[in-house]
Amino acid sequence: MRARTRTSVSRAGLAFIVALAASCSGGGGAIDNPLTDPEDGPPAGNPDGACDVPDEAGLADVSAPRTVVGDGTPESCTGDAVIDAVAGGGVITFDCGPDPVTITLERPAKIFNDTGPEIVIDGGGLVTLSGGGSTRILYMNTCDPEQVWTTEACNNQDHPQLTVQNLTFVDGDSRAEEEHDGGGAIFVRGGRLKVINSRFFNNVCADEGPDVGGAAIRVFDQYEDQPVYVVNSTFGGEEGYGNRCANGGGISSIGVSWTIINSLFSHNQALGEGGNPATDGTPGGGSGGAIYNDGNTMTLSLCGTRIEDNQVTTHGSAIFFVTNDHSGDIRIERSMIKGNRGGSWYPTYPQISGHDDTPIEVIESVIEE
Repeated sequence: MRARTRTSVSRAGLAFIVALAASCSGGGGAIDNPLTDPEDGPPAGNPDGACDVPDEAGLADVSAPRTVVGDGTPESCTGDAVIDAVAGGGVITFDCGPDPVTITLERPAKIFNDTGPEIVIDGGGLVTLSGGGSTRILYMNTCDPEQVWTTEACNNQDHPQLTVQNLTFVDGDSRAEEEHDGGGAIFVRGGRLKVINSRFFNNVCADEGPDVGGAAIRVFDQYEDQPVYVVNSTFGGEEGYGNRCANGGGISSIGVSWTIINSLFSHNQALGEGGNPATDGTPGGGSGGAIYNDGNTMTLSLCGTRIEDNQVTTHGSAIFFVTNDHSGDIRIERSMIKGNRGGSWYPTYPQISGHDDTPIEVIESVIEE
């Protein structure tokens, strides 16, 4: 292990390069990614990311699926078949033929909490799940009795353990959701979530509101406050592919920690205005161009990740991170944050909004205006 240094630098006219670190985690290594050179759209993950992936964040085993969607033809891979497979739980794979296929859902695929404990959805790098611009794509909620309440502590149970991998999520839209808002593509409460080798394009949630967020993913209540892992994944990636919501153009959460490895966030937008709580005369929102984290005692860890060209109206053009009890911290290692636009309230680093007493450790990374 090489020596590690931390540097305190003024905000003005910045490029922070804080050197000397080992990899962002012990153990693990690289994982196979079938979406590094896709036929359409930006690839999955940051091509410059080189951080090791810990074993617990690696690909799930899909060698013995419970359900295979499709019989080898694109026509057999329907939205209803996906919804039925997700309701059945377990490991789900696809056989839709040798070419990439888009499957459009007319309603969300919902996980039942008693069909795990492990739920894996693996697209093999060929499957795109689409909300068709009218529906959220995937929903898991351990505290929703309609999805079966399996423990007395629904907000702190270890299952289901959901992994989505080798998939693309497009045109998810949760703007019609009233009770469980946010999460244009994926909404998760409880259990565990892991996202690997996946892409999120043109997903949307509510345009305004002080706390609604997560155009791609919205998460609450992970088991024993363990982190959500996001590995080799892309949110936006190029102009015309970005995700949009009131807050959290990429991801949003309340009281949840994240470990994000070798991933890319770009061209996402936080569309609201006025922050949280909303300034008088505004609808609220507009914070967290890429990432919106709120709540207590949480950690945001980035390694090998690039955040650029995201946009906000209010706070946190790259990252909005606020802990109500002034706990929690941010760790940025071997990553790049640059070119994110808009907003204010940058007490320590540009493009990152949060309390000035929030520890931010920057290691071998670049953060620039």
